[in-house]
Amino acid sequence: MGPLITLLLSYLFTLSAAETLATEKVDIPEEKYMNFSQITAKYGWESEHFTVTTEDGYILKLFHLKGNEGNTPVLLMHGQADSSDTFIIRGNSSIAITLANEGYDIWFGNVRGNKYSRSHVSLSPDHDIRKFWNFSFNEIALYDLPATIDFILNETGKDQLSAIGHSMGTTIFFILGSEKPEYNSKISVFIALAPIAYMSNMPPLVEEFLTRTWPAVSTILEAFGIEELLSHRGQSDDVAQIVCSLGMLGYDICEVGISSLVTGEDVNRAEPEFFQIVIGHFLSGTARKVTDHYSQISRSGRFAKFDYGLMNPVHYGMNKELLKGPPAYNLNAITMPIALMTGGKDKMGQVHNVMKLKSQLSNAYYYYYEGFNHGDFIWGNDLKTTLIPTIIDFLVKFN
Repeated sequence: MGPLITLLLSYLFTLSAAETLATEKVDIPEEKYMNFSQITAKYGWESEHFTVTTEDGYILKLFHLKGNEGNTPVLLMHGQADSSDTFIIRGNSSIAITLANEGYDIWFGNVRGNKYSRSHVSLSPDHDIRKFWNFSFNEIALYDLPATIDFILNETGKDQLSAIGHSMGTTIFFILGSEKPEYNSKISVFIALAPIAYMSNMPPLVEEFLTRTWPAVSTILEAFGIEELLSHRGQSDDVAQIVCSLGMLGYDICEVGISSLVTGEDVNRAEPEFFQIVIGHFLSGTARKVTDHYSQISRSGRFAKFDYGLMNPVHYGMNKELLKGPPAYNLNAITMPIALMTGGKDKMGQVHNVMKLKSQLSNAYYYYYEGFNHGDFIWGNDLKTTLIPTIIDFLVKFN
């Protein structure tokens, strides 16, 4: 939701600049400035990284925590504009470190376009802009995810892995199981945190942005040749770093205010000090087309492939079903066991949309966390007592 957030932050920064001198000081944790391997080392784990090349030439970075080789491999996949960092920045109470301490062999994917995966065998993200950034979560699901899974299985010698995804990291697994059903047998269990597939009847602010504001913004961005959004080195990140770092005022604006409008109201699980770590790692890059695709799903009410309009027959062949729009993903093809974990205060993964998704899955289980918003599933300060025990129970049940 970068363009909207950037505009709001810029406006609020202008209004509140005079107040910042009186802002209460917030201690800045060192993790804000650490990289992936430094954070894992701080919490007792040595990490290594690999490069994975997809069928269409994108070069992805894959991280691994060393020490539990031979045990059940678990792949963690982040959400939109995020990275592998999101699963470790909570330290010893994070999902990744907790599971590693329990003996699981933890792997971290990074999708094309984020700060760890801005490479291609022949395309430059800065010069071949339209070609490099011409992807939505559809291509991430069909190319990045299979390449990552196959690499891990080959490296570990296992026939299956377990997987955990957050937000867009769940969308891609639903597409993978639908479009490449052979991968259902390679995933022993999938745990979907704040799952996103259908996006109908969203809260007013989100609905207005996705269905009306974003299409206009996207058209303008495309006209100016802007395809990379929310880059860790971009203007939106610069603005967020400035405003969100303004002590308690920055926390009130970014977390209590804007973030809550999008992810959900409850902010008790992301205290001001930790929020400083979040803004040091979040906004890791994505493509304009990713939000285009989510916008289409919200407007149409269908969990479907990217809508190219009059060019749909070129992409999908001549079919009378195209009169309804692009082909819908065949959720009936998904057979892997899935845990759908939703939050009562999540404004992105709305419960009624998750229940619609569940009704089309043959092997899905549902868990509800009343006070969780969209970010609490990865950043909450109580995950070790609220969420992770259920995750471990589910991993044990299907491994």
